Amino acid sequence: MPKKNAIPRCYFNLRSPYSWLAYRELTAHHPEVVARLEWVPFFEPDALSTRLLTEAGAAFPYSEMSREKNRYVLQDVGRLTKERGLTVTWPVDRAPVWEVPHLGYFVAAREGRGHDYIAACYRARFGEGRDICDRATVADLADGLGLDPREVAEASDDPKLREEGLRALLGVCTDGAFGVPFFVHGYTRFWGLDRLDAFLAHLRTKDAPAASVPRPDAAVGLGRSVDDGHAGGCG
Repeated sequence: MPKKNAIPRCYFNLRSPYSWLAYRELTAHHPEVVARLEWVPFFEPDALSTRLLTEAGAAFPYSEMSREKNRYVLQDVGRLTKERGLTVTWPVDRAPVWEVPHLGYFVAAREGRGHDYIAACYRARFGEGRDICDRATVADLADGLGLDPREVAEASDDPKLREEGLRALLGVCTDGAFGVPFFVHGYTRFWGLDRLDAFLAHLRTKDAPAASVPRPDAAVGLGRSVDDGHAGGCG
């Protein structure tokens, strides 16, 4: 049984267009929720992270998408961005190491610039088509935020940050976060951009005075996302 989380948590991924779009929705329309969430990076582990996970008795709960699903995602994200008046510039990932940008997030967060860093990475990846696994790109983004470029770009070489990344991945495993964006509150989970509104409704229900909380039979479907559909989520 996954553990109960009193603080609502969001697993985000700097690779995923769905995670990017959910982040835009939250920051533009729900800044109070952004400040309330615990933000945890979700990233595909490299060989070292995989070994550390195995030694900890865990296994990453995500499988690389098929070519067919990848084609669908391209089409689906094209629809979603057009609806939002956005233009996406698709990057080309060549032998990516996702620890490079995601462990860099921990450095930025420590300096109080975590959300600025996330936004900069998404802007670079989907707005400019840049390779955010390229250390030079990450250093450039860090420099633009007033952070130490070398410290951020070389975060994946830092044993302490590797440990922090391992804790994040263990959280992914414990919470059963099989894709992104993935929202967790208590024992309740929501997967995908298409479940963002349900997650927000769930938070509002939990925040409402007891007398105003709907009867269980009037809250059909809240807090559930167990179907095998796409749900606007991926890794």
